[in-house]
Amino acid sequence: MDHTTAPPRTGGGPERLESLSDNVFSIAMTLLVLDITVRRGLSTEAFRESLHLTLPHIAAYALSFAVISEFWLDHRRILAAFPSIDGRVTALTLLGLGFTALLPFPTALLAEYSDQPQAVAVYGLNVSALNGVHLALLLTSHRRLGTASGDALRLRRLDAVDLASTVFVFGATVPLAFASPTAAKWFWLALFPAKFLIGRLQRHARTPSGGQTQ
Repeated sequence: MDHTTAPPRTGGGPERLESLSDNVFSIAMTLLVLDITVRRGLSTEAFRESLHLTLPHIAAYALSFAVISEFWLDHRRILAAFPSIDGRVTALTLLGLGFTALLPFPTALLAEYSDQPQAVAVYGLNVSALNGVHLALLLTSHRRLGTASGDALRLRRLDAVDLASTVFVFGATVPLAFASPTAAKWFWLALFPAKFLIGRLQRHARTPSGGQTQ
């Protein structure tokens, strides 16, 4: 059988990359919950105290689960926009998956040592780096898709702003954590109104009445 005319396989098919990504995301999400435990055989008082001590772990789990979920949803949408998968797309995806797989570690640090600046800084750095890689992947897809106009261009810009806001907020808390870990964690809440506003603009741009969104 002649293989001389077969196209080069630099990055593998999109289905294989999506499958790998889904597996990493699901494993990372599962690992987040492993630190939420209550020992067996406790007295009533010890049980209540142990249950109370799980609250920081639950809060950290919820935050990281939301981070990974948003990354997974956006990643599938961005990956689907590529006409083909090459080495650059594969490399950026693998780098992002590396930061995703690492997230359970800073999540555990944040739950156990939320008052320590290093723990808050490491978490902020991990999330900022993860979204930074995602932003690079998004900008790469924009270049591959070529020029756009109207609502399609507006939607692309909003997608980039959405990711850039996460990179900025979590990145800014890395130095802020060493001045005040509490202030750094509160600063993360600035993302909620920003994400809400950007999300509404994105949904409007994607509606049929908003024009083409390709």
